[in-house]
Amino acid sequence: MKFKILEFAPQDWLSSWLSRLQTPVGMLIVGRFFSEIGTGFTLFYAPIFFVNQVGLSATTVGIALTSTSVAGVFGRILGGSLADSRDWGRRRTLLLATAISAVGSLVLAATNNFTTMVVGCSIVGLGIGFYWPASESVVADASESENRRETFALARVADNLGLAIGSLLAGWWVAIANNYRGLFIIDGISFLVFFTVIYLAIHETSQPEIAESQPPPPLASWLGALSDRRLLIYVTVNITFTTCIAQLHSTLPIYLRNFVRVEDRTLGLAATTISSLFAWHLALAVICQFPMARILKQYSHTQALTISAILWAIGFILIWVTAIAPNYPLLWVTLALTVFALALVSYTPFAASLVTDLAPESQRGVYFSINSLCWALGHFIGSPLGGWALDQPRMIADNFWLGFSLSVLIAVGILQYLNRILSQE
Repeated sequence: MKFKILEFAPQDWLSSWLSRLQTPVGMLIVGRFFSEIGTGFTLFYAPIFFVNQVGLSATTVGIALTSTSVAGVFGRILGGSLADSRDWGRRRTLLLATAISAVGSLVLAATNNFTTMVVGCSIVGLGIGFYWPASESVVADASESENRRETFALARVADNLGLAIGSLLAGWWVAIANNYRGLFIIDGISFLVFFTVIYLAIHETSQPEIAESQPPPPLASWLGALSDRRLLIYVTVNITFTTCIAQLHSTLPIYLRNFVRVEDRTLGLAATTISSLFAWHLALAVICQFPMARILKQYSHTQALTISAILWAIGFILIWVTAIAPNYPLLWVTLALTVFALALVSYTPFAASLVTDLAPESQRGVYFSINSLCWALGHFIGSPLGGWALDQPRMIADNFWLGFSLSVLIAVGILQYLNRILSQE
């Protein structure tokens, strides 16, 4: 099967997609962009702040971050049902999610100890739990089946562009002001901006007035989803992907700051260097999102996800190389984050599109809730696991990345099994 790269006209295609920004999903994407700028201020610096400024151990920080996942479980379960509800819907769920997240960010800004961190992370986790099922359902509601991957890709472009801008600005902020707490205040403000966009510009996208679209009772909806064998197989794979992302967000920044030896033999990369590296990673994700979605469109969802899994494994191997071949560490880290960017853009839109295809229209909120629960569980596993590894002797911390790359390959086998099941339907 040949790639049809020469048929891709970026300027025409991008112009077509920009015209869609006046739709509800377009305004949601604009809101997500501003919100992710705030998230970019804290995403890669939160672990460094809690370890190096507050004084908590990497293991303790990893455990505290799991409270985000635990609270997120409850938020996702309730948020999925609320998003499908005739009396509540997607829009109100999004408003509730952004308000809760703003409060959580302000609590984290005031953190001085483990207890306050757990409280703040729990509030943030609850907000995230409400947010994702409703947000993904809006995108699915407003997209046609033939361009759904591209619509999800456009949403991911906004997410990654916002994260890249926020991450870069955060590096400058820390270098100039050395004020990590201000990062969380900015994050809280960004959620309030998102709340305003939702309130003023986004209407309800579900259509409960159509009889065949009316959702079943919440318990029946959840039981039906949990009896879907295809969804459960996908969940197994998705937990692997989200555990990888947890390493990228919570473990890798600490490893780069405290373990990587630069060429003058000092220990740890500078904060501005880390910021620039992650900004490059996110910028590349923005640049590659549309082309990757276009190139992989000729493949099934499971085949695209298989490519993503292989890329994640390669990226972790490159991080491992920084330990066994300490010359040119910036080169290896840059290559790793480049591969991670490609892995990310070949994962997110195709995973969301697969869930949309699996879900009955009236149960999209619940199906996306289960999809989002994978993120909670992945971070629940990944954050403390990575924190534990970094608190061990250096040999374990360095070889952790190689072991992780090998575990990712298990997902490849499961994806081939899922592909056979879906192709028989």
